[in-house]
Amino acid sequence: MPEAEAAAEQPLPDAGIVFSTLDIVILTLLVGSIGYYFLNKRRREKDESTKRTYSIQPSVMNLQSTTDDSFIKKLNSSGRSLVVFYGSQTGTGEEFAGRLAKEGVRYGMKGMVADPEECDMEELVNLKSIPKSLAVFCLATYGEGDPTDNATTFFEWLKNGDADLTGLNYAVFGLGNKTYEHYNEVAIYVDKRMEELGATRVSELGLGDDDANIEEDFITWKDKFWPAVCEYFGIESTGEEVNMRQYRLKEYSPDDPPKRLFVGEMSRLLSLKNQRPAYDAKNPFLSRVMVNRDLHKTGDRTCMHIEFDIEGSKMRYDAGDHLAVYPENKTELVEKLGSLLSKNLETVFELENMDKESTKKHPFPSPCTYRTALTHYLDITSNPRTYVLKELVEYCTDPAEKDKLKLMSSNTAEGKALYHKWISEDNRNIIHVLEDLPSCKPDLDHLCELLPRLQPRYYSISSSPKLYPNSVHITAVVVQYKTPTGRVNKGVATTWLKEKIPQEGAEPYKVPIFIRKSQFRLPSKTKTPIIMIGPGTGFAPFRGFIQERNEARESGKPVGDTILYFGCRKKSEDYIYQEELEAYEKSGLLKLHLAFSRDQPEKVYVSHLLEKNADELWNVIKEESGGNLYICGDARTMAADVRNIILKVIQEKGSMTEQQASSFMKKMETQKRLSTDVWS
Repeated sequence: MPEAEAAAEQPLPDAGIVFSTLDIVILTLLVGSIGYYFLNKRRREKDESTKRTYSIQPSVMNLQSTTDDSFIKKLNSSGRSLVVFYGSQTGTGEEFAGRLAKEGVRYGMKGMVADPEECDMEELVNLKSIPKSLAVFCLATYGEGDPTDNATTFFEWLKNGDADLTGLNYAVFGLGNKTYEHYNEVAIYVDKRMEELGATRVSELGLGDDDANIEEDFITWKDKFWPAVCEYFGIESTGEEVNMRQYRLKEYSPDDPPKRLFVGEMSRLLSLKNQRPAYDAKNPFLSRVMVNRDLHKTGDRTCMHIEFDIEGSKMRYDAGDHLAVYPENKTELVEKLGSLLSKNLETVFELENMDKESTKKHPFPSPCTYRTALTHYLDITSNPRTYVLKELVEYCTDPAEKDKLKLMSSNTAEGKALYHKWISEDNRNIIHVLEDLPSCKPDLDHLCELLPRLQPRYYSISSSPKLYPNSVHITAVVVQYKTPTGRVNKGVATTWLKEKIPQEGAEPYKVPIFIRKSQFRLPSKTKTPIIMIGPGTGFAPFRGFIQERNEARESGKPVGDTILYFGCRKKSEDYIYQEELEAYEKSGLLKLHLAFSRDQPEKVYVSHLLEKNADELWNVIKEESGGNLYICGDARTMAADVRNIILKVIQEKGSMTEQQASSFMKKMETQKRLSTDVWS
């Protein structure tokens, strides 16, 4: 027989003779390792398959499968066809989205509000599978034409991707401010990009201007939006009144308290007591106030220099970043509201969303007391919007007061004029409204549902981590003014911070804060010349810039021209950081141009000095010099005036037409050689 067959027929020898104990151990380990490798490989593949990804979509594709947290699945399971996404930094965009979603019922379209940060936005390609479906986007623009934090990922996916959105019906409403250079840039881009990717625009783009009356802009757009939707889908209004109550009230008795109680935390229970990084908007760091001093020498205004301790927080910042502060409403205002509505503010309650599909179970952290809600979570000092006034109508017993609220919440010319005068110009908040309409006694829980969230206040950081790695500084003027009704309105955050002056031996004051990154940055090369324009508290980020340039100079690095334009009312009154600036000037680091507007008969502003020093300005910003230009402060007047002067100087010194000069400025912005940090 062949040799191979003969070998196969031989009896097997004894295993003990062939394998030693060591051989068996090695063989066992080898088999175990192979099994462990394949088991973990399968686990990794499974984990990877469940991760949300934002890959670039091909131009043509099949419908994706939905995941458990898919907004498509939620729409299908609840019989909805309208989804309203919001990009909101201050809460207004979210508020508008909620109102649109609720109104959909009137047109036979059940709606859902959705945060793009919590959704797989790639699944927009699936929306066409739902009959008569519509996606609406309420998107705010902030900073230098940036999307809001919660819309950033969606915006980047839309911008860089190539999804096929054919069959997707959409509409966009933007929230912006005309005093800013990049007015409503995000909404304008999203509206255009959606169409480019094949989606169908159902209603024209709406643009809201917060510098004028964004509420009126929204209502005007909405009055055109719904008829366009009806025409497109062939539907009609049912005439059904929209029930604005979205949350169910539960109050706890002292004998049966809840198992947990929020006392001002932004998200996680006890997060202010048991602190742990990373710190952000949902998990602020409770920082000790180290220094709080008035920078003004005389006068009736106060400008605070405040230093916050961040040692051990692991928070990092750069010169030019922003510090967010979570303030509290004044106790006297909270007490006044409780008194007007005859409510015990120590009552513990919670509001639970009646929409089980909503990702937002409560309007704010709860259960909590009414006092906590009014102190930490609700904005009780801003002008109430028309939809709030509309909800107050049913609580009025006086017919004249009821008619007044009805008129102001209507979309008639007379109603708009009355709202503008009585609410906006007279600067009434919800407390003032209830004081001046004494028969109006809304349920406090309903008011808590209607009022917007109290938002953090953002301040330009006025220090450099190169000098102050364990503390962060801000510079802020205390806001206080008299209204046409004779009342005195006070800024929520600055009034609250003003009282937090450290006292030796006393319990330190602590403030919830977090860092928000910015694009307002010094050039990477220290020898690059810079011009900084920042009157008043607009100087704040430049204090950090100058500290950083000085540190570089002292360490032997070459530092280019460092030029500052600063302005205030009077040198003897509100020339902030005077000693520091004069010391930097004396050392040769800084060149100062000062405008004290009220120290002479004719007012002089930084824009006048800039025009006067046209040669110096051009020498810094022309292409050959490659210098950087920074503007910080009031957007409405100062920043606009300064930009006009810069444009004029570029035209004259660069021998350009107005169009060429404008293109030159745009190029500077693209190259990050022209940066602005402004507010209105």
